[in-house]
Amino acid sequence: MAVKLHHVPPRLACGAFILNTGVTKRSLDAEGAAGLRDQAANAFPFLKKVDPVRFGKALSAFEIALGTALLAPVVPTWAAAAVLSGFSAALMRVYLKTPGMTRDDGIRPAPAGMGIARDVFMLGSGLGLLVEELAAKGELRSVPDRR
Repeated sequence: MAVKLHHVPPRLACGAFILNTGVTKRSLDAEGAAGLRDQAANAFPFLKKVDPVRFGKALSAFEIALGTALLAPVVPTWAAAAVLSGFSAALMRVYLKTPGMTRDDGIRPAPAGMGIARDVFMLGSGLGLLVEELAAKGELRSVPDRR
């Protein structure tokens, strides 16, 4: 199972970025972990019940695993892209649900939201890879050309 050459750039860019954030989170203190957990709880309220340190360690481990999966050519693109898309969609939900992240329109990033708004590019990369993989397997029909 070979990775297509044009899959390498999005897998490499997203994988390296996510792996780095996961490794960085390994050294989170309790206050930093609580901040991350509380921000995630804006979008997913059940997380408020999770111990902040446990949340930080789990998030770090997940990001390290996802980053590694994206970088490893043995992981099928469809699988890596599906997890990347789900993770990025969850991050976009956090962005949209956290007060102060967006401007009054609820979409465009406020200055405080610029750091997480960039996750829309990871979502686009993941969905692009996933759509291509599903189309190649014949699980998606192409859109008719209306020209």
